[in-house]
Amino acid sequence: MILIDRSHPSPHVLVGRRGSGHAFMPDLYVFPGGRRDQRDHALPFAQDLNPTVMDLLLRRCPPSMGASGARALALAALRELYEETGLLLGAASLSETPYRPDLSSLRFVARAVTPPGAVRRFDNRFFATFVDEASIDLQSLRESDELSDFRWLDLAALDSVRLPEIVAVVARDLKISLESDPSLPFGSDVYTYSNRNGQFLRSRL
Repeated sequence: MILIDRSHPSPHVLVGRRGSGHAFMPDLYVFPGGRRDQRDHALPFAQDLNPTVMDLLLRRCPPSMGASGARALALAALRELYEETGLLLGAASLSETPYRPDLSSLRFVARAVTPPGAVRRFDNRFFATFVDEASIDLQSLRESDELSDFRWLDLAALDSVRLPEIVAVVARDLKISLESDPSLPFGSDVYTYSNRNGQFLRSRL
């Protein structure tokens, strides 16, 4: 989940540092996020994904994914965002039961797939939204067992922290998209990243 702060001359995105004890990407700065669980299919929500975003999520996916599966990816991203950072989308607070996030501001910006045979495999979707558009209360930001030392990373200065290669690539392409149109339209280009025979591949969805 990529949170964009556009209150600066150059957009900033939220990253946090993974602990040194993590087996995967220790001490690197990453976007909040994690694995989709089966329970994410049943999570409540206030407003659905933009139809264009839903269409993009379903491209190059098996029919079994369906709208419910695509929506669950977004709900998982927001659940992980809260678990790792304490941040919620919308005016809802923890006093509201259940919390019903508004998915309508989410953009689908990238998909990254590791090749068969990799020690740790993932098929990641990257969502983005603007902090002001999603009404996120940044006063709720807090560290967790997963992420600490949060930074608002200037997209024009990506080398200021240690990023995994895929995070840096996604951030660079996001910067280009925002330069093309600062509103980041819901139908903006979505890039897919993969590896084949040791060669890094980048293509439009």
